[in-house]
Amino acid sequence: MTENTNVSGRQFRSRLRRFGSGALALGLTSALLTALAPAAARAADTDLGDDRGGWTAKISRTEYGVPHVLARDFGGLGYGYGYAFAQDDLCQLADQVVTVRGERSRHFGPDGRSVDRVTNLVSDTYQRGVLGTGTVRRLLAAPAPLGPTVEARQLVDGYVAGYNRYLRDTGADHLPDPSCRGKAWVGPITADDLWNILYDVNTEAGAAAAKELIATAVPGAGAAIAPAATAPAGAAAGASAPGAGLGRSADNPELGSNAWAIGRDASRDGTGLLLANPHLQWAGSKRFYQAQLTIPGVLDVAGAGLYGIPFLQIGHTRGLAWSHTTSYADHSSLHRLTLVPGDPTAYLVDGEVERMAQEAVRITVKAADGTLSTVDRTVYRSRLGYVLAEGWTGQYAYTLGDANAENLRSLNQWVAIGRAQNLDQLRRAQRTYQGLPWVYTTAVDSSGTTWFTDASAVPNLPDEQLGRCLAAVTAIGPVLDGSTTACDPGSDPDALVPGVFGPAEHPALTRTDYVANSNSGPYLTNADAPITGLPTVYRGASERMLRTQLSLRMIADRRAGTDGLGAPGFTLGSLQATMFGNRVQSAELDRDDAVALCRAHPRISASDGTPVDVRPACDVLAAWDTRADADSRGTVLWQAYRDALARTGTTAWQTVPADPAQPLTTPRGIDAADPDAQRALADAVKDLATRGLPVDAPIGRVQRWAGIPLHGCSHQLGCFNVVTAGPDSGAGGGTYPTDVRSVPHGATFVMATELTDRGPRTRTLLTYGESADPTSAHFTDQTRAYARKQWMTERFTEAEIRSAPGLTVTVLRR
Repeated sequence: MTENTNVSGRQFRSRLRRFGSGALALGLTSALLTALAPAAARAADTDLGDDRGGWTAKISRTEYGVPHVLARDFGGLGYGYGYAFAQDDLCQLADQVVTVRGERSRHFGPDGRSVDRVTNLVSDTYQRGVLGTGTVRRLLAAPAPLGPTVEARQLVDGYVAGYNRYLRDTGADHLPDPSCRGKAWVGPITADDLWNILYDVNTEAGAAAAKELIATAVPGAGAAIAPAATAPAGAAAGASAPGAGLGRSADNPELGSNAWAIGRDASRDGTGLLLANPHLQWAGSKRFYQAQLTIPGVLDVAGAGLYGIPFLQIGHTRGLAWSHTTSYADHSSLHRLTLVPGDPTAYLVDGEVERMAQEAVRITVKAADGTLSTVDRTVYRSRLGYVLAEGWTGQYAYTLGDANAENLRSLNQWVAIGRAQNLDQLRRAQRTYQGLPWVYTTAVDSSGTTWFTDASAVPNLPDEQLGRCLAAVTAIGPVLDGSTTACDPGSDPDALVPGVFGPAEHPALTRTDYVANSNSGPYLTNADAPITGLPTVYRGASERMLRTQLSLRMIADRRAGTDGLGAPGFTLGSLQATMFGNRVQSAELDRDDAVALCRAHPRISASDGTPVDVRPACDVLAAWDTRADADSRGTVLWQAYRDALARTGTTAWQTVPADPAQPLTTPRGIDAADPDAQRALADAVKDLATRGLPVDAPIGRVQRWAGIPLHGCSHQLGCFNVVTAGPDSGAGGGTYPTDVRSVPHGATFVMATELTDRGPRTRTLLTYGESADPTSAHFTDQTRAYARKQWMTERFTEAEIRSAPGLTVTVLRR
């Protein structure tokens, strides 16, 4: 073990010795928390030395550089966590800070693109508009639960101090990561920066998803919005939710995930197990950072958190494990404003004139020669939300209402979850703070009971109101009438803020066999107990996505013992093996039909008329194991074929339509006589040849991170283990690349946990490692482990941490 003790004699402040309002609201008394904490963790308080006031943190790094942060209070915990994160990923957070300050154009020029795939000028205009509203500062001034709890404020303050301490000790000119070493945009951060990052994450499925439409809005300059090419089924009756084209987070394929909670009736030993498998980008600010955070007698939680948020979003305590998946509900609403003739910034509400709020912003822009100039823009808001560029004519304007517009509560929420030891405490935490922005929750406790809920912020728009208020079905989604307050989102008595559904209306399911989600809405959370009767805004897709179908089939196969992984029932080992089995739903349903097609039609004309001999492709598909292992030969060809089928713009080639009686295996089938299906196969073979790839190319040849072949495949293909990357992904580290199209995404932090009487047993993988710095030893160490399907055994107790080979310890004092 290597010990590095850093001591600063300056005392910052006396630490708070009481639990904050959050602990009391959850009913977690000091005595109860102390009783729940392992004795080894309570004893570990002595490792921090004498309590001399101020903040003290101990950072123990185990295998793969995972930090275990120990502190006496939340300020010290944030201090250690912020310092540890900065050691690995300071450049990433510095970039996030530049973004939320609205200074990307100043440092990187106006035309580059941010992590949100908008130009820097658009990003800055939007962010300056958000800052100008003063929303975050207003929420910070509010008491909990609407504003931050004492614990949350301490975490943020400590995290900022820890980050700044590392930067001060190291110096910007000596940072290890070349992506920001010596850059002018690297400097100290503030608590406001972190709160603004949190707010940006919270609005990811609402206003932040429409940055370009908000930042480029000009009064009366928009073209009329075209009607939808095909009206969604039931639109006239309000069966399609407003905002479905903008505010539904599941419409973004990079915001996906899998989560299983296995209960005592489905596990072989009667324990509870959890599989967490979030899918996000591998580069930029949406990466996860793995850690354990401990305050003896108060908190002991391990898992992973998003960059820039000073707590964990997915993980486990001693008695509870949970994960989040992207909610398929709507998190925003679209309303059409009827404008006052001759004034495109005034609109009518219940016959009265209201004026739009106008936020003038000035952005500093760096030219190619380095000179600076300024650009003036205006961001517009109605009483319901931001006004959009699209459709803003002299007659109408369209406004986006974000259900998370008043949400700075998510950090309160995650801290409370991280202190919970059972499902009752988890439910109480969610009722208390109602802070989850756009995610489902899947959880299990040590009793072997599982729970699923959509406790995210969803606009309170019952189906009757949707039908009554529907003004148009447009290319950007169904739109409600904004000229009457009767069409505003309503309020529930148990909701903390107006305009959203309260906890009593949240979809939820408790089971002792399993609950699972792979983003397709709550309906088939459990195949034997569908969740029905939900408002349209919660429902999601009526058809199961391929990945969701496979997820439920995999659970059924494991319970029956028909998947080749041993006797029926889940164990920790079989849960891990199932995760990386790399099954492909579309292939299991349709591969044999594709082989029959190419056997019957050995030579086919491609779409451009080129004759293609598909016999070699036929042999490859016939021999393929229908898996997406890195060395599987056939996955690349199958991906090319499915892409070509999608480009036909029709599903007439399918032989079995969607059948509610067979939700996990329909629609399916390929009609060998269908011309589109035939041409698609020829196009696929021709496409691979154009790319210089043989038809039997393994997926690991075209899908790599820093040169390491990756197993897994795309969501669209029906892979449960989603990973998509290019052959050169990660070549420049984990920073956001210039070509935003090349950003890989998919499995990020993977966690399998079993809650036993002796405590949690956990295996994890952070697929891209703890650091985005390409020079770091922890940039690809876990990627290589992922490529080998080699999980890391988590060290949770103090004894386990102390016994780690190569353990390093840093003690910080302030």
